[in-house]
Amino acid sequence: MKAKLSARNIRTLQPREKPFEVVDVEVKGFLLRVQPSGSMVYYFAYRNALGQRKRYRIGSSKSLSAAQARDQAILLSARVIAGEDIQEEKKRERLTARLAKSRTLEGFLKHNYEPWATAHRTSGPATIQRMRSNFSHLMNRPLMDINLWVIEKWRSEQLKGGKARTTINRDVTTLKACLSKAVEWGVLEQNPLQKLRPLRSDNLSRVRYLTAEEEQALREALRERNERLCRERQSGNNWRRERHLSELPDLYSCAFADYLEPLTLLTMNTGLRRGEALQLKWTDVDLLQRKIVICGDNAKNGKTRYIPLNDEALTTLQCWKSDGCEVEWVFSARNGRRLNSVKTAWKRVLQKARIYDFRWHDLRHHFASRLVMKRVDLNTVRELLGHSDLSMTLRYAHLSPEHKADAVAKLCDSSPVDVTPPMHAVANH
Repeated sequence: MKAKLSARNIRTLQPREKPFEVVDVEVKGFLLRVQPSGSMVYYFAYRNALGQRKRYRIGSSKSLSAAQARDQAILLSARVIAGEDIQEEKKRERLTARLAKSRTLEGFLKHNYEPWATAHRTSGPATIQRMRSNFSHLMNRPLMDINLWVIEKWRSEQLKGGKARTTINRDVTTLKACLSKAVEWGVLEQNPLQKLRPLRSDNLSRVRYLTAEEEQALREALRERNERLCRERQSGNNWRRERHLSELPDLYSCAFADYLEPLTLLTMNTGLRRGEALQLKWTDVDLLQRKIVICGDNAKNGKTRYIPLNDEALTTLQCWKSDGCEVEWVFSARNGRRLNSVKTAWKRVLQKARIYDFRWHDLRHHFASRLVMKRVDLNTVRELLGHSDLSMTLRYAHLSPEHKADAVAKLCDSSPVDVTPPMHAVANH
């Protein structure tokens, strides 16, 4: 329909079952679109130099009066007459604004890298948080200004502060990966840290694993914690019974009071990463075939691997499942959702066992170390741990020095050594 778009006429418009438009009779191309919901938006319709029909959104009737929208339509009409494609110009302006936001490290993280990392990387949120913590002083800096000198200065400061070289290299690697994505997505022409070399470090440094005494102490601490939780549940039920309240399930009838002991025992016997264990689903567990599947989506290297279950790991999962923990996740929180952290409970158990300088990830080292000390070959250990190559697995090689000793012992072989020079040497002489 056609009518003059004035405040009085607009107030008389009523929504219909389908959207409809009111075309202004005074300014060519000026129109109002009315939705069934009652919302009204001003547009300017035009043809560009190629004759293509296009529309430019002026704004909502709630934010603009009819007179204000008309004035803007007149200005837009003048730009079109001058040969400008106002819709394409608007798109270019939006793109320029979006790129401007992405020019700084914070802008790129917020608008580009963080959404991608969260969707495609299991450790994405933790990586972003770590990057913001380590490079907070660079967040407002343009990406191209994060050059070699800036990072060299930062590395020197971190070394003076006592941070390990391997940790510094890991932090810088996350930043370089972020900037590489900026190049891939056209935000940067080249990675300013492309030529940055990692700090020299000892990749075969000491591996922390439990001694026999520490392992025994840890197991006892876990059982004591389990017993304490059972007693507390029993005491709580006595209190409820006296007040005629519904009682909670008796934990003494369960093999495990909660997740910590079975999670620890499983990790000690499979070498799972914390993220892999916490994202484990019962559909990934095959108790009949005695194996678990670590899907590529949850693995650090993105590759699916199969881990056999030994007797203790199998019994642990069987008992944990018989306790009624048959929700989607093998280790879930009280609300049935995936368990996210074991930090507090783990710290208390270590204190009880008097075990120091031992992280949850060291359970993985403990698993690998025991295998190597049992003379399992390094390539098998690599496959079980999910390492892409042997470089990471070699850190455990020193725990099984027998192969080196056997090699050196061959020098003392009793067979005589042939010292006869080759025939061509005699001829030349």
